[in-house]
Amino acid sequence: METTDFGYNSKIEGNIIVTRVDAALGWCRKHSLWPMPMGLACCAIELMAAGAARFDIARFGAEVMRFSPRQSDVMIVAGTVTYKMALAVRRIYDQMPAPKWVIAMGACASTGGMYRSYAVLQGVDNILPVDVYVAGCPPRPEALLDALIKLQNKVQTESILASPRAVA
Repeated sequence: METTDFGYNSKIEGNIIVTRVDAALGWCRKHSLWPMPMGLACCAIELMAAGAARFDIARFGAEVMRFSPRQSDVMIVAGTVTYKMALAVRRIYDQMPAPKWVIAMGACASTGGMYRSYAVLQGVDNILPVDVYVAGCPPRPEALLDALIKLQNKVQTESILASPRAVA
């Protein structure tokens, strides 16, 4: 038998909904993720397509793309991260308020992709704690939406009362 976090009993007068504070706040955070797009290469085009009408990232509550790290809670790293750019990416991540999450979009952001050179960081997870990886070169907008759904499920199950996770 499956249990739910929200309960509704129409026999109680006043239309009362009973839940835990942790579950209600998790549900609110799940549906109000504000991405900070870090479009560094060709994956950024697919990131932009995910926000367009055909794919409509707004259906998942993430249409508010913020270009200020102080107003964002999800960083989407889309593309090749060079060592020259890595310091700026890390600085922007550090400026984001907690709690914050990271999506590595594409093969280059996840593993360095086809660039095995001294100038390319072999995965953004060397400088940031990545929550969800999106495979592909470049990944389709549907793959980014799937990653967003996975991140939403992770956000909803995280405890609000727990201490913020350690920064890598």
